[in-house]
Amino acid sequence: MGALAGKRVGFAICASHHHLDQAMDWVAQVVEQGAHVYPIVSRSVLTTATRFGDGEKWAGALRRITGREPWTTIPDVEPIGPQKLCDVVLVAPCTGGTLARLANAITDSAVTMAVKAQLRNGRPVVLGITSNDILGLNARNLAVLLAARNVYFIPFGQDDPHGKPTSITARWDLMIPTLAAALAGRQLQPILQGPL
Repeated sequence: MGALAGKRVGFAICASHHHLDQAMDWVAQVVEQGAHVYPIVSRSVLTTATRFGDGEKWAGALRRITGREPWTTIPDVEPIGPQKLCDVVLVAPCTGGTLARLANAITDSAVTMAVKAQLRNGRPVVLGITSNDILGLNARNLAVLLAARNVYFIPFGQDDPHGKPTSITARWDLMIPTLAAALAGRQLQPILQGPL
């Protein structure tokens, strides 16, 4: 058992399709820490088939890893608020589109509703961002969420500063320490990392 033993983690997955294989590994890491993981999946993950896989591949993997049926709709996740179902909600990968929705209080998916439901209780949300435009037009949304109460980030940096200068990705190896810090009410530092 690890730092998350006994904790209830809502693990929300967005459609950064090339990261989804890695995301299954991240979910397994949280389970290995002894957490009770509740998988939450965006509609795009479920309905878009890419060269990386289709929705049934991802939903099936989450069932095997967590032993739970993924939450996929707004009604599935809405009880996170009134029933206080999660100690922490993690969004990983958190795409630029999801980042923008969260920063502008747009609740249009299971993922964004899970975050809203968690924040209404003053409980921690952790974002693992990955997008080609975080330092472009999406920078304003990053700034909003950096200043938001109870929102924490897996430390992040530029993944290709010269080839994709506005692209940012989380330091995935810091996911577990970030979750532990957020559960203690603090942001893991340093939040800004050098080129990855």
